[in-house]
Amino acid sequence: MNKKTKIFALILISVLLIILSSKAYAAPDTFPIPKIDISVDNAASPRQYVDNIKLLIILTILTLLPSFIIMMTSFVRIIVVFGFLRNAMGTQQSPPNQVLIGLALFLTIFIMKPIYSEINTKAIDPFLKNKINQEQAFEEGAKPLREFMLKQTRKKDLRLFREVGKISDKIQEKQLPLYIVIPSFMISELKTAFQIGFLIYIPFLIIDLVVASVLMSMGMFMLPPVMISLPFKLLLFVMVDGWYLLVKSLILSFH
Repeated sequence: MNKKTKIFALILISVLLIILSSKAYAAPDTFPIPKIDISVDNAASPRQYVDNIKLLIILTILTLLPSFIIMMTSFVRIIVVFGFLRNAMGTQQSPPNQVLIGLALFLTIFIMKPIYSEINTKAIDPFLKNKINQEQAFEEGAKPLREFMLKQTRKKDLRLFREVGKISDKIQEKQLPLYIVIPSFMISELKTAFQIGFLIYIPFLIIDLVVASVLMSMGMFMLPPVMISLPFKLLLFVMVDGWYLLVKSLILSFH
């Protein structure tokens, strides 16, 4: 390719870029993009002001909704147990938080799949097909979730919130409102997770005590026992196939 050909190619590419850029800038005029305004200061009428407030409330609820839903599933127990495991092993940031949270989320989806399927069959599909209204869909969808939480909730914790909330004993557990069931379920899950965490700590604590005793008997007071015990903890966890046992125990604890 000679010099003239290169110059001609550069000029042709430049012209094409100018044409494409002019079309790209002209595209918004041809296909106008809708303007979304959630500011309440520029409301032209009371109705628009109320609509903007509603939109702000909906966006706020959507940001908090995943956290609310997670608190009503098996995620609480799983992630707390994983935190205890990492602290007991003394591996600091390994596995990282992203890995533990991701594993806890996928285990939650696996455990909660039958419940989600029941909610979809009894609430979401009929509501989308206009067979039931919004209130009926909410009530039908809450039943499987309430039943799951009640199975994992201790009677003592449930009775605490019933007494504080002044809920009559004549009301059956399956008819209790969610604002009573959810906190009862959460503190029960935390207690169960702490019990599992205690059992996880015991073998690793024994290793720490043995290593510390050996180092003291050898006169190595300046050597941190954690540096010596960590490889033995990892070896023990790998030899007993710890992840398999832990995940299996967590899954079976919900059945």
